Amino acid sequence: MRDPLVFLPGMMCDARVFGPQIAALSREHAVTVAPVTQGERIEEIASGLLDLLPRKFALAGLSMGGIVAMELLRRAPERVSRIALMDTNSLAETPQSATEYEPAIIKLRAGRFQEAAEVLLPPDALASGPQRSEIMAMVLDMAAHLGETAVIRQIRALQRRRDYQSVLRRCKVPALVLCGAQDGLTPVKRHSFMADLIPYAELQVIEDSGHLPTLEAPQATTDALLGWLQQPYVLQTRTDA
Repeated sequence: MRDPLVFLPGMMCDARVFGPQIAALSREHAVTVAPVTQGERIEEIASGLLDLLPRKFALAGLSMGGIVAMELLRRAPERVSRIALMDTNSLAETPQSATEYEPAIIKLRAGRFQEAAEVLLPPDALASGPQRSEIMAMVLDMAAHLGETAVIRQIRALQRRRDYQSVLRRCKVPALVLCGAQDGLTPVKRHSFMADLIPYAELQVIEDSGHLPTLEAPQATTDALLGWLQQPYVLQTRTDA
């Protein structure tokens, strides 16, 4: 029996951000999308999820969802059978970068959702092309659906997040690190760094995609996830050449 697959969406996003992957993968996998809105700290969000998730599961997190995924791996490594980290960041915020979120909070409290969304996800974080405006419109709709209070909680959680480099070094399950080649928020070099930390990681860079490859390049992203799901649980220990 295949382990259930748990998706964790990014900031301002709901299950729609994984729509193409849910449609393709749910034929053979029990697929769940878990919210990352219930807490003002990443640790609090992860703790709440562990009470709801299956005993053992494959875990795929996008952007902020990837950060929550790393916290779940830190807290309960025995429950995570494999992990996919997509367009995310293993590093803690610096004081300066944490402060840069504050204008978005001000705009959210003023009801200026579109302006806030473009601070949190600038249009150039996505690949250029005709679908950029369509995807940005979907992000805005997802953010409005979550609501001002939930998005502000997400911002506070990101501002206070810890560094996960040591967690990745201890990872002993099949791991996929995936990113869009044109991601303007979390660039390829950051994902190369994460993949180097994880003993059994595979790095995949999705061309013609930015920060949301699940929507920008859905087939390539689904194919990468399928390959990851088919990797054996038991992996040979690497040896020096």
